[in-house]
Amino acid sequence: MGPFEYVVEQIDGDYAQLLRTDEPNHERKLVARALLPENLEEGMRLRYEMFEYTSIE
Repeated sequence: MGPFEYVVEQIDGDYAQLLRTDEPNHERKLVARALLPENLEEGMRLRYEMFEYTSIE
């Protein structure tokens, strides 16, 4: 499975809501910030592969 690309839609405390870029009608995914890159910001693009999130420049 994957890789998948996401956009950080919203940061809410210890969680972030992610939206898949290839399926805009897909439900948002709630992910613990501990699993995401430290420099997380809203609007940031992420790649999910092999159970790991990395930022896309």
